[in-house]
Amino acid sequence: MSRPITSVLVANRGEIACRVMRTCREMGLRTVAVASEADVDAPHVRMADQMVVLGPPSPLESYLKGDAVIAAALETGADAIHPGYGFLAENAAFARACGEAGLIFIGPAPETITSMGEKTAARRIMQQAGVPVVPGEYLPAPDPAGCVDAAALAAAAEIVGYPMLVKAAYGGGGKGMRLVTDPTDLTPAVEAAVREATKAFGDGLVYLERYLERPRHVEFQIFGDAHGHAVHLGERECSIQRRHQKIIEETPSPALDPDLRARMGEAAVAAAKAVAYMGAGTVEFLLAQDGSFFFLEMNTRLQVEHPVTELVTGFDLVRAQLAVAAGEPLPWRQEDVAPRGHALECRIYAEDPARGFLPSVGRLLVYREPDGPGVRVDSGVAEGGEVTPHYDPMLAKISTHGATREEAISRMRDALRRYPVLGVTTNIEYLDAVLAEPAFAAGNTNTGFLADHLASWTPDRGDRDAALAACAVAETLTPCGHSGVVTQGGDEPSLSPWNALGRFRLNGLG
Repeated sequence: MSRPITSVLVANRGEIACRVMRTCREMGLRTVAVASEADVDAPHVRMADQMVVLGPPSPLESYLKGDAVIAAALETGADAIHPGYGFLAENAAFARACGEAGLIFIGPAPETITSMGEKTAARRIMQQAGVPVVPGEYLPAPDPAGCVDAAALAAAAEIVGYPMLVKAAYGGGGKGMRLVTDPTDLTPAVEAAVREATKAFGDGLVYLERYLERPRHVEFQIFGDAHGHAVHLGERECSIQRRHQKIIEETPSPALDPDLRARMGEAAVAAAKAVAYMGAGTVEFLLAQDGSFFFLEMNTRLQVEHPVTELVTGFDLVRAQLAVAAGEPLPWRQEDVAPRGHALECRIYAEDPARGFLPSVGRLLVYREPDGPGVRVDSGVAEGGEVTPHYDPMLAKISTHGATREEAISRMRDALRRYPVLGVTTNIEYLDAVLAEPAFAAGNTNTGFLADHLASWTPDRGDRDAALAACAVAETLTPCGHSGVVTQGGDEPSLSPWNALGRFRLNGLG
């Protein structure tokens, strides 16, 4: 049954909150922002029609307080809640509570979130649906001391074989994961994974999985509706990762030929239908060097990297999410999906790649986003804003589109070089170094790419003194709470020393 949506509360912050609100605005929908006390002047708050403060800066006291989010939606008269990604996006209890409160949760059913959130249950469902999974074995629940039965562990390890991964059943983002190459390391690795999983996810259940040497990470964007339809919108190559987290994504994958793409797409749709999937989701696969592929997990939400799919398909995935959540059928069939060209995304983080990707905090003294043909920037920060330690350090995502992969890469490298950021250290120069690698240009990537090619990378410090001087002068000239630099489209002259220093490298400077 169709139920119209007229007002949407976006239960998130940063770039994804701004991204969702942008489509809502185009559709004429009223938007409600929620914010912690640290975010009351953030771009997503200024973009919304109404705002509710949830609590102190800590996510546990603000963005993760599901009852407060629902109360804010009811108080402001919102019809629906869009969770974005992270925070409450894959929280089945929250999705269920939204429905019980009479609100539309813009995402899949709570039962789907539950079944796909528990990795061992997800593996079983995929096996029953005929979707290939990485060989693995389940382990019994750990005892109160965090230990797994020794006999069961030894039997499972014998079946899986070495090398293997110990993985958290409720995990993600590399937490609760350990690589084991020697039997003597298995028990301590399992115990460490149990401790980490318990702390991160509230459940220490782990399992063993065969470790694939240098696989590619390839995911398929899926979409389903309440009328039994399901399609895929093509793949995204996500093999460039640091600490098991993606930093560069692209579509199409350089590794897929038409036959492999068709087979993986069919498997992704089968996975969606196996759980009666509704809304936007992603089926993630590991692609082995011999061309075999295996189900990794299903993300029951909109992905960070969805812009590259939008660029090659011309579809607005948030608009489709809203339509499906309102009870409408999918706006496309599989034959309507005809990607064009090549798209690339880089995640811009406030972090120092030369220091183990240590997060960087501070005020954005200079922050200028590049533009140009085929360039898209999704951001949730502004010049003069504070980057705090409370949240994920991603500042923005920059995406480029070109007729060919070479053109998309060229546009990305040009855009990265026109992306000045002062006040925090960023990974911009590091991303450019990745794109400059001959192996990347050739499409020869895998999940070990950064360790293989950039393990000894160091930033160009040639203009460090000039950049730090610019920071100091900017602090002196800038009134409290303002950047001193006119934003794009401004008419007044800027006080920033940036304009007087000429072109120099900022990336990697702190």
